[in-house]
Amino acid sequence: MTQKLIAIDLDGTTLNAQSLITPKTKAVLQETVNAGHIVSIATGRPFRMSEQFYKELGLTSPMVNFNGALVHLPHRNWSFESETLFSRDIVFDILAQKDELQLDYVAAENRDTFFVDRIDFDDAYLFSNQKPTEANLLKNLKSNPTSMLVQTTNEMADTVAKRLTAQYSDYVDVRTWGGPKAILEIVAKGIEKARGVKIIADALHIDRQNIMAFGDEHNDVEMLEYAGWGVAMANGSAGAKAAANDQTDKPNTEDGLADYLETRLLKKVAEKSA
Repeated sequence: MTQKLIAIDLDGTTLNAQSLITPKTKAVLQETVNAGHIVSIATGRPFRMSEQFYKELGLTSPMVNFNGALVHLPHRNWSFESETLFSRDIVFDILAQKDELQLDYVAAENRDTFFVDRIDFDDAYLFSNQKPTEANLLKNLKSNPTSMLVQTTNEMADTVAKRLTAQYSDYVDVRTWGGPKAILEIVAKGIEKARGVKIIADALHIDRQNIMAFGDEHNDVEMLEYAGWGVAMANGSAGAKAAANDQTDKPNTEDGLADYLETRLLKKVAEKSA
């Protein structure tokens, strides 16, 4: 059996509509690991908002957070760890344009915590399981961040993305989140999930052709293109499907990832060993 690196996105891919891992998906992913493959989470989420899934799956593999800005082996020293920051000056420069760009909030994150310009908004769950406090106010940001999030109106999203890209294209990349809310993510120039997955594959001596990646959104496109076999979710964006080699028969709400692994990977291994 050839060992595979299975890179899995979380939201819209591994997680269902309630942002949970179903018993079936958990069982199949654990069976995949037991079969000798490596399952590695590759998410846009910070570690503090994805650690519970890492633990639930019982993983011991490296993982990708912040869409590639943080690549690490949780709770352990790892010589291949990579964390890419950008200047905090950009955060406060964008904050100064908040009214002009019609931003609802401006937030900056690092691997440990987050900072927002106001703490009276409904989307605090994006940053933590706990409501922000005075300590989380953006004025307390003293170091360079790993990532930024800003939210604007749906009508302004494209304009804001183009404006910020024009101003800071030498230093950061601006990405639009999928979903109903106009949330933009800002990370250091050149950061993407594919870079993070490559770091893990190289560290584990796994050839690109033996990487299988699953994703559903714009921030998964490069990863799906880079992997030897990229799989877009049935519920995925047009861009994700165009970048992938294949797509699942079922969406994330019906264990699409688990079904694909079960029928396309584990079943084949079982047939070969029979």
